[in-house]
Amino acid sequence: MTYDRQILRILTDVGDKGISVQLLAKHVYNQNSTLFYSPDLSEIHAYVQQYLLKNSKSSSSLIESMEQRGFYRLNTSHNADARQLVLEFREQSSDDEKEEKPQQDLSLDLFG
Repeated sequence: MTYDRQILRILTDVGDKGISVQLLAKHVYNQNSTLFYSPDLSEIHAYVQQYLLKNSKSSSSLIESMEQRGFYRLNTSHNADARQLVLEFREQSSDDEKEEKPQQDLSLDLFG
């Protein structure tokens, strides 16, 4: 599902400092909201919470819970897949930034 990929992308972006379930759910909600469609925030929050709980069961899982209750991050210290995800998302981000070209100012000079 697209929510899974979005959750992993956000966890990659926040890094070792982690993020709360509530804030993560709001980010996913905002990424999926459009002018014509607005998903249910409570459903997204429940999905995010279930996804994090399911994927943070053991010490070698992809996601780990932090000392602070309700905060999660990628488990890059004990999971090779998490380290690989970080590298993949960073490569994608750098490719996206390289493709963006500065816009040329095509406006007319009124006083020239």
